[in-house]
Amino acid sequence: MQNAIKGTILKVLDTENGTSKAGKDWSKRGFVIKTQDEYPKEVCFSLFGEKTNIIDNFRVGDLVDVYFNLSSREYNGKYYHNIDAWRVAKAEGEPVAAASTASTNSDLPF
Repeated sequence: MQNAIKGTILKVLDTENGTSKAGKDWSKRGFVIKTQDEYPKEVCFSLFGEKTNIIDNFRVGDLVDVYFNLSSREYNGKYYHNIDAWRVAKAEGEPVAAASTASTNSDLPF
């Protein structure tokens, strides 16, 4: 099963870096989109490792399709959830910028 959602990028968070207990370096970067549902929601996704630069190809306000995996883990009787993005693509059907929709047809009355 493939999980995907469409939304507008609201925020791109700073990259976090660290070292695991095993001594491996890691990096993580988050971004937030607003869904296009009847009742829009804000969803924060995480990008890990070499995928942290995927979001550099987009700007706040871009309409994107985000492909992701969901996972949960238990710690001390509580469950913690991750929404890990593995692909971000320009959404199909993205509205054309207003500047490019202007008509150049000279026979218009205005």
